[in-house]
Amino acid sequence: MSKSITVYGIKNCNTMKKAFEWMDKRKIAYVFHDYKKEGADDAVLKAAIKKFGWENVINRKGTSWRKLPEAQREKMTEKTAIAAALDNPSLIKRPIVVQGAQMVLGFDEDALKKLKA
Repeated sequence: MSKSITVYGIKNCNTMKKAFEWMDKRKIAYVFHDYKKEGADDAVLKAAIKKFGWENVINRKGTSWRKLPEAQREKMTEKTAIAAALDNPSLIKRPIVVQGAQMVLGFDEDALKKLKA
């Protein structure tokens, strides 16, 4: 039996909608962890940052990033990125898809194809 897939993100995000549609079309079962209702998952966030680097996990192109004070953005470190993302999960690039030890950051069809439901 394969391990379950959890998709982390925000329901109304366009990238999330693409991921949901892609997975639904392929009948891939998943559990959705909504940051707006459940907050960011500390362990998943730290694992994503360890694997991909805070510079990739934090969406530095989004509105939430631009709303941060310039001084905070300029002095961002791994530690402050974790704190900022836990405080404001909209900063986290979406989706983060987790299955066991496997993790996919963003909507990456090739990486998602490697997950088995």
